[in-house]
Amino acid sequence: MQFKQDGAAMGGFNLQKYFLSKNLKKDIPSSIVVFLVALPLCLGIALASGAPLFAGILTGIIGGIVVGSISGSQLSVAGPAAGLTVIVFNAIATLGSYETFLLSIVLAGVIQIILGIIKAGTIANYFPSAVIEGMLAAIGIILIMKQFPHAVGYDVDFEGDEKFAQIDHDNTFSGLFSALAKINYGAVIISAVSLAIMIYWPRFKKLAIVPAPLLVVTSGIILSLLFNGTDFALRAKQLVTIPVVNSADEFFGLFKSANFSAIGQKQVWITAATLAIVASLETLLSLEAVDKIDPIKRISPTNRELVAQGTGNIVSGLLGGLPLTAVIVRSSANVNAGARTKISAILHGMLLLLSLLFIPKLINYIPLSCLASILLMTGYKLARISLFKHMWHNGLNQFIPFAVTIIAVVFTDLLIGVGIGMLVGVFYILRTNMRNPYFYHIEKSSNKKVIHLKLAEEVSFLNKAAIQVTFTGLPKESEVIVDGTNSRYIDPDVLEIIRNYKHNAYTRGIIVQLKGIKDKYDVPRLKELIYSPAN
Repeated sequence: MQFKQDGAAMGGFNLQKYFLSKNLKKDIPSSIVVFLVALPLCLGIALASGAPLFAGILTGIIGGIVVGSISGSQLSVAGPAAGLTVIVFNAIATLGSYETFLLSIVLAGVIQIILGIIKAGTIANYFPSAVIEGMLAAIGIILIMKQFPHAVGYDVDFEGDEKFAQIDHDNTFSGLFSALAKINYGAVIISAVSLAIMIYWPRFKKLAIVPAPLLVVTSGIILSLLFNGTDFALRAKQLVTIPVVNSADEFFGLFKSANFSAIGQKQVWITAATLAIVASLETLLSLEAVDKIDPIKRISPTNRELVAQGTGNIVSGLLGGLPLTAVIVRSSANVNAGARTKISAILHGMLLLLSLLFIPKLINYIPLSCLASILLMTGYKLARISLFKHMWHNGLNQFIPFAVTIIAVVFTDLLIGVGIGMLVGVFYILRTNMRNPYFYHIEKSSNKKVIHLKLAEEVSFLNKAAIQVTFTGLPKESEVIVDGTNSRYIDPDVLEIIRNYKHNAYTRGIIVQLKGIKDKYDVPRLKELIYSPAN
């Protein structure tokens, strides 16, 4: 089923569905939400990366328009990622100039396209469900903790939306305590009003045609203006800041070109490979997570996504932007805002471009506290209590990898945390597989026990230990029937154990009969698995 859907997503492009009124009335408001969420994140990531602020917005524009147009995912949103900030910061310093770093981005994009062509995106199918759910919940918790300081007016510089440790040697928890010690009551009032709007406005069905986040931003601007000259006045750092351009020359002067003369430098290629691998992993993780929260449960083509991301990175490197990935924060906001198609992501990129060109001064009036309230609601939806209850009821083999992933992501960063969660998740998968290689049945014939072991359809090397232990524990003076009639594949190591047991079991008075077991098994092909009569 997944193979067919991926193929359809790769091959077909139904332009008409993107302009249906039922989709547009969801996609247009959603694009506004994503735009409002993306704007401060683009600026903050550029700041934390040691890059020009314009580079952050440019990357968001490219992620929306270029990647959004090519991608096969309907709800994923691409842009600069906080998970790459440390790599970018160090790479710019190591390479000596921003222009040389841009060349690494271009080369990383080429590598990603190659990965997509050789179908490396299928690695996403091997992420355990519990780990993906844990990553989403962890992102929600981090969003709440990272945005709380902005919600109460603690005017610190942005230090990443996915990392526990910060560039200023602070961390998420110490940031929370610092925020509580330096509350700005004007920001608190704006946050409280914004949260009330986010919670209650959608309940008024007739009025909800106006998106709640748009109302949040409007009310935030009005309140911040009213607070001027009072004790509740906001400081400059508590407002959005984007570059203000007054002419075409100033605008085009913001772009930078990659330094292709450095293409022979070893460090350029090392940086490119690092960016390509990390960005691709983050993209695949985000894509898998977004597909899980997609109300329609569509399956995004992962290989096509790598090609789209690679194309976006080439364009970003050529124009002076930052490396980009599919990002879970903006994608989650897109889903929660009710988006239906990729038009939402594309429009958010266009809004970023228009805001930079025509209304930078107006955008700079938006309080960070009202934007924080939008992300607080997104974080709550990702880490809702009902999700924890659901995972607990699924059993410890699901809940433990889920909980470990949350803790690891919160206290490290996205990739390290997911890597730890994957190890725990794979452990439980291996344990489950080791316990289920066969069906065990004991019969009595005269005075002798007849033990019937019916092997599963797929018996891999993971089942080797379990079968060996079972053979060792079988009682003496019994008859054992090893039945492989239903097995499509038995690993050579397991076959060797079965044959050795048959040849040596007589020493314990055990008679072994092999039923339906071949001398050799070929690995089933994909088409055989999809179209076999059993399926």
